Amino acid sequence: MSDSSRDTARGAGWGATDRGSYGRLMPDGMKKVSWLDPRTLWAARNGVLASWFGDPTGRTRSRWVAQRAAAGAPADRVIRRTDPDRFSFLVIGDTGEGDDPQYAVVPGLLTVGQDTRFAVLASDVVYPVGAADDYDAKFFRPYRDYRAPIYAIPGNHDWYEDLGAFMRVFCDDAPPLPAEPAPRPPSRAWLRGLLWHRPRRLDGQRLDEARRLRGEPSQQAVQPGPYWAIDAGPIRVIGIDTGLLGTLDAEQGAWLREVARGPRPKILVTGSPLYVDGAHHPCAIEGGGTVDEIVRDPEHRFVAAIGGDIHNYQRYPVRLADGRTLQYVVSGGGGAFTHATHTIPRVAVGGVTEADFRCYPLRGDSLAFYSRLYGRRLRLRRFFTLSEAEATAVIAERLGIPPTRGPGAGVRITRRVRLVATLLGTARRPDRGARLRLPVRKIYTSVFSPGSATYSPPFFKSFLRLDVSPESIRLRCHAATGNLAQELDPPVEDEVVIPLGSPPH
Repeated sequence: MSDSSRDTARGAGWGATDRGSYGRLMPDGMKKVSWLDPRTLWAARNGVLASWFGDPTGRTRSRWVAQRAAAGAPADRVIRRTDPDRFSFLVIGDTGEGDDPQYAVVPGLLTVGQDTRFAVLASDVVYPVGAADDYDAKFFRPYRDYRAPIYAIPGNHDWYEDLGAFMRVFCDDAPPLPAEPAPRPPSRAWLRGLLWHRPRRLDGQRLDEARRLRGEPSQQAVQPGPYWAIDAGPIRVIGIDTGLLGTLDAEQGAWLREVARGPRPKILVTGSPLYVDGAHHPCAIEGGGTVDEIVRDPEHRFVAAIGGDIHNYQRYPVRLADGRTLQYVVSGGGGAFTHATHTIPRVAVGGVTEADFRCYPLRGDSLAFYSRLYGRRLRLRRFFTLSEAEATAVIAERLGIPPTRGPGAGVRITRRVRLVATLLGTARRPDRGARLRLPVRKIYTSVFSPGSATYSPPFFKSFLRLDVSPESIRLRCHAATGNLAQELDPPVEDEVVIPLGSPPH
C-alpha cells in the first residue's frame, strides 16, 4: 500500500514530476468552469433568488415525484437490488466540472472500484447549472469505463435548471414538466419568475448520443425520482434531495420518516452534510423536525450519514447518549474545486474532538496548496508561497495541535508565514483571535474560492469505497492527486470499520 498524506509529503503528492494518465480520457477543447466569471455566477443565480423570493423547489420536486409515480415508479421509491450479503460500492461527491480534477479521480476510481456493485454520486452531478448538454463531458464520458450502475442525488447546482436534465439522465428519460400558470404581478413569486434562470431552448440535443458512452446493460440504472432508497445486501442506502437551500419539503420528510423504519442498518446520503467545518447542521424539514433527529433515532438503525456539497473529505464520529457511534462524513472531493480545510477551526462539536476528527486534504496541505494558487494568481509567488513544511508547522501553532505529519527539522515560522496564513483564512484556536478570524474567513471563502481552471497537481481529490458484510461496513477514503504514483495505487487517507450490531429489542 502506498504512502498517504498522513505518512509523507510525497504521499500527499508534493514533489512529484510524473503526471497521471487521466489526460487521455478528457475531451478536446473542454471549456473550464471559472467561478470568478460573472457569466457563470449570473447563470447560477437561482439559489440567491430562492433565498430572496421564496424557494419553489418543494413544489417542483413534488411534481416530478408525481410524474414518476404515474409512469410506474414504486410508490415507496425503494430500489430493490439482488446484491449478496457481502458486497462493495462507491460514493463520489460533487463531481461534474469536467476538467482536470474530475478526470484525475477516474483512473484510481476504476482500479479501486473494479469489483464494486454500484456507485452513488452525492450532490452536484453537473456544474455550473446542470445543463443537459454538459452531461456528455461531465458524467457519461468520465465514467464510461465504470461497468456498474450509477445512482445519484441532486445538489443545488443540478437544481439551477429545475432538475430537468437530471431527471432525463437518472429517471428513465423523464419528459419535461408541463408549464404552470405564471404568478400574477406584483408578487415575490412573479419577480422570482421574471429573473429565474431556465434551460436553453435547444439544450439536450446531444444527450442521446452521450448516453451511448454508458450503454452497456450492466451500466444501466433507473431511480424513481430525485430521492430514493436502495436495499442492497443487508443494508439500506437512503438518498435525499436537499434542493437549492439545503432543506427538505414536508412530503419528502414524511417519506424519509417512513423509509427509515425497519431493522435494516442504514446509511444516509445527502447533498447537505449534517456535520461539516466543525459545526452541526441538522437540516430542517418543512413543518417541523430535522433530518438528524431521524438519523439519531435508535429505532431507525442509521450507522452513517454521508454528505456532499463541501469539496473535501471530513469525518466526525459522534457518540450518542445511548452509546452508539454515528459516523458523519463529508465526501465532496470527486471533481469540483477543492474547498479549504485549513479554515476549519480546532474541532469541538458533538463530543468530537480534534483527536477524533479526520480530514483530507490535511490542513497544512490545504494551506500550502492555496498559498501556491494565490501566489500564481496575484503574481506574488515569493511572498505567498509556503512550503508544505511551513504550512504544516503554522497550522500546528495556530490550532495548538501536534502536526499530523511532521514538518521536519529546521522549519522556521516567520512573520511572513504567519501573515500569509492569516490572509488565507487559516483558523485559530476558539479562544484566540476570534475577532480577526471570522471576518477574514468569510471574505476568503466568499470572494477567493478558486475555479479548477487554476489547478495543477496535487489536486487533493477523493472518493469512498464501502465494503459491506452482515457484521460491519468498512469505509475508506481514497485520494486522487493527479500524479501517476497515486493514480496507480490510490492511497487510503482514512479508514473506519462501522459495526452493524443487532436491532434494538
